[in-house]
This record gives sequence, C-alpha cells and structure tokens, in this order.
Amino acid sequence: MSTETAEVEVVAQKVKEAAEPLFSKRRKRLISDPFSDDNPITVQVLGICSALAVTVQFKPTMIMAIAVVFVIVFSNLITSLMRNAIPNRIRIIVQLAIIATLVTLVSEVLKAYSYDMYKVLGAYVGLIITNCIVMGRLEAYAMGNKPYDAILDGFGSGFGYAWIILVVAFFRELLGGGTVFVGTPLEFDVYGSIGELIGMKLQTNGIMVDSVGAFVILGIIIWIQRTRNGYVEY
Repeated sequence: MSTETAEVEVVAQKVKEAAEPLFSKRRKRLISDPFSDDNPITVQVLGICSALAVTVQFKPTMIMAIAVVFVIVFSNLITSLMRNAIPNRIRIIVQLAIIATLVTLVSEVLKAYSYDMYKVLGAYVGLIITNCIVMGRLEAYAMGNKPYDAILDGFGSGFGYAWIILVVAFFRELLGGGTVFVGTPLEFDVYGSIGELIGMKLQTNGIMVDSVGAFVILGIIIWIQRTRNGYVEY
C-alpha cells in the first residue's frame, strides 16, 4: 500500500468519525449492551465481590453504585484524554493512579458529608481501585477510543453493574429483614404490614443477610438473564 493511499484512508476514516451522530446506533450500544447482552457481572463475571459484600441493604448499595459509576466514567474520560501521552510500558500504573485518585476523592466526600455511610462502605469504596470492571474498561476501551465514546462506555458498564447490585440488595433487604429502602424516605415495613393484614407474624429468611443469600439471588439473576439472551459459556 502506497503512502498516498494510506493517507487517504486515514483522512476518510477521520471524516467518517466526524460525521457520526452523537447518538448513533454504535454509540447507543455502548450504553445498552452492558445492561443485558454484555453485562459486566452476569456475563463477564466481574465485580462479584462487591455484589456480595455491600448488598445487605439498599441504601449503602445505592451509594456504592453511584461511586462506581462516577469512578468508571471519569477514569475512562481521563485515560482517553491522556491515551496518546501514556507510554505503553507504564500504562497499567498510570491507570491505577487515575482510579486511585478518583476513589480517594469519593472516599473523602463520603467522610465529609455522610460519615455514617463512610463507616459502612469505607473499606469497600477503597476496593474499587481493584475492581476488574473499571480496570477492564480502561484497558479494553478507553486506551483506544475518543473521550466521548469512552464516557458512554463508562456509563454503560457502570449502570450495567449498578442495576444488578441494586436488585440483589432489594431482595436481600426484603427477604432478610422484611423491609425495603431502609434509611430512605421510602422506607417501608413490608412483612409487618402483611402480617397485620393476615393476623400473623411473618418470619424473615436469615440466610439472606449472609453472603450465601447474595450468591443465591445473583445466581437466579444470571440464570434468568442468560436464558433470556441465549448466552452459552464455551
């Protein structure tokens, strides 16, 4: 291939990228695929530890989900902006430094404005640094794509992670404690209300407050989603 031909192809590719709509079909898939077909937890089997550790109640799980979305979106953005300036031999170190900086920021904000949540989630927020979902997106996508696409990819992966752990937390809180949304304005004693209606006390399932309960619920979600998508492990 001649130099002139190569230059023409590069220019044509740049024109094509510039003409792509902000919410083209390809870009919409960056957000939609992680929700189902390429979910980081149920399909890629990443981020399982936090899905088991922080999902006893809905409120701390929601804070954790927001923290992960924030970290993955902005680490994707920063890495994409710096991708051409990062030497290949130290890229992992740079990625870890970016993630660690953002995680420290989240931790300090929690400590300043929601100390109770910081005491509950402090250790787990720190472990976002080693979350395979965040590192995986930086290495697999942000290092090779433009900032806008990297942001969309971060939102997709972050929300794909978030909805899974929120569903797990909802059912663990409901079945393990008989309540939903504890600590929020929407807090409601489900078992207590049903017990009053039928004239008997409902018993909660103690296994749901243990990590075994999270395994059970997560396994059911994986089974339902993979059956629906026709996903087969090879």
